[in-house]
Amino acid sequence: MGEVINLNQVRKAKAREAAAAEAAANRARHGRTGPEKENDRRAEARRQALLDGARKEEASPGDPPES
Repeated sequence: MGEVINLNQVRKAKAREAAAAEAAANRARHGRTGPEKENDRRAEARRQALLDGARKEEASPGDPPES
C-alpha cells in the first residue's frame, strides 16, 4: 500500500516555497544601493539606444521600392 499524504501539508509547503522564491527575487531587485541601480539604468538606456539605432524604417506605401 502507498504512503498516506496530507494534502494540506503539501499545499502549505508549496506556498512557503513560492513565497521564499518571491522574497529572494524582491531582495535581489530592491536590496541594492543607489549607484548600482543607476548603473543598471544607464546599461538599459545604452541597450535601448543600440536597438533604436539598428531599427530599420518602414517604407510608406507611396514610396518607390529600393533597388
